Amino acid sequence: MGRIFEVRKASMFARWDKMAKNFTRIGKEIVIAVKAGGPDPGTNAALRRCFQNARSVGMPKDRVEAAIKRAQGKELINYDEILYEGYAPHGVALLVETATDNHVRTVANVKSHFNKGGGALGNSGSVAFQFKKMGVFKLNPTGLSADDLELELIDAGLEEMGEGSAENGDTVLVLRCAFADFGNLQKGLEERNIHPISAELEWIPTTTVPVNDEQAEDISKLIDKLEQDDDVQKVFHNMG
Repeated sequence: MGRIFEVRKASMFARWDKMAKNFTRIGKEIVIAVKAGGPDPGTNAALRRCFQNARSVGMPKDRVEAAIKRAQGKELINYDEILYEGYAPHGVALLVETATDNHVRTVANVKSHFNKGGGALGNSGSVAFQFKKMGVFKLNPTGLSADDLELELIDAGLEEMGEGSAENGDTVLVLRCAFADFGNLQKGLEERNIHPISAELEWIPTTTVPVNDEQAEDISKLIDKLEQDDDVQKVFHNMG
C-alpha cells in the first residue's frame, strides 16, 4: 500500500468562511437526501453519508436537525443537482457540482466566474470524460490494519486504497470504489464498526495537467470564486 494519488489542492478560504460554506453545502445535501429517501438514516444510506460529513466538519447538531425539518416542511425549496463542465486557464479541466433552486441564476453566475477567471464554460460531455466518479472514504488509520482491511473489503467494491491527507494535514487512510459500489463499501465499513471521517462522491481525474506555481495560482483563483458561489457544492479539477 502506497500513498494514494491526489491532485493538487486548490483552496484559499479562511477557516471560518470555509466552515460556513461546508455547513451550507451539507445542509443542502441533507435536504436532497431526505427528499429522495426519507428522514430515517437507518434506511437512507445517502443521509448516513451526510451525517458522517456533518460530523467531519463540526456541523452543530441543531443545524443538522434544522435541515431535516426543512426537507419535510410545507415550504420546501427544491434543489436540482446540475453538473457544469469547462476549462480553467492553462488547459485544466473543471467539473462544477451545483444544487440550485434557480437554473437561470446559477448558469449565469457560473459562466461569469469562468469568463472573469480566464476560463471557458463548456457543453455537457466536454470535460466529464476526463474524470471517473468514485466513492471516496477517509478513515482514521489508528488501530486499523490496512492490509487486512484491504483484503476484507475487496468483495464490497474496494478498488483503491492508500494513504492521503485530511484538510488539517493529518494522515488518513483513503478508500475508493466505483460510484455504483458506494453503498456496498459503506455497508462493509459499518459492519466492521468503522466510522469514516468523511464519505464523499468525487470526480477523480484519469489524467492530470502539469502546471507550475504561477499557473496554479491562476487556476486556484477561479476555483475559489466558484466555490464561494452559494449554488456551488464542489469543484473538481485535473491540475497536477
